[in-house]
Amino acid sequence: MDAAQQEATARARELQRSWYGEPLGALFRRLIDDLGLNQARLAAVLGLSAPMLSQLMSGQRAKIGNPAVVQRVQALQELAGQVADGSVSAGEATDRMEEIKKSQGGSVLTGTGQTSSTGSAPTVRRVVREIQSLLRSVAAAGDIIDAADTLAPSHPELAEFLRVYGAGRTADAVAHYEGNQS
Repeated sequence: MDAAQQEATARARELQRSWYGEPLGALFRRLIDDLGLNQARLAAVLGLSAPMLSQLMSGQRAKIGNPAVVQRVQALQELAGQVADGSVSAGEATDRMEEIKKSQGGSVLTGTGQTSSTGSAPTVRRVVREIQSLLRSVAAAGDIIDAADTLAPSHPELAEFLRVYGAGRTADAVAHYEGNQS
């Protein structure tokens, strides 16, 4: 790999970090490990081709273009957490992955998305990821920051929202969300 390719890969991974909270290679490897998958099975559940998954993992490609795939990633992250805490068995996880694979996405903000298997309200993290996904599907992080800078003098709260959810880390957005609930 030459210097230009290395620079492009590093930039793609940094964009992934800003959009998804971490490089997709790390995120996908964790899902593979936590859910006992291989790359081909993960690609199938997400609705990606195996080459596309590989390009996202290696940083050859930065962004997941399909919002439904982003939502499937989020659903798998939630499922992996449930497997880790013991609230979902390996057998149940396999069944849930089939449901996730068939899902067309949907918004937790409008109540059409999937909630946890217990039927409880969506987690704060899931709602935050939905907001982040929506913002990041319409503009790149740099453009969102530029928009926030433009709005800051007259609308500082809106500018902060754009910075936190549009270009910040998920943990910071979760803290912001929790701090602004009444």
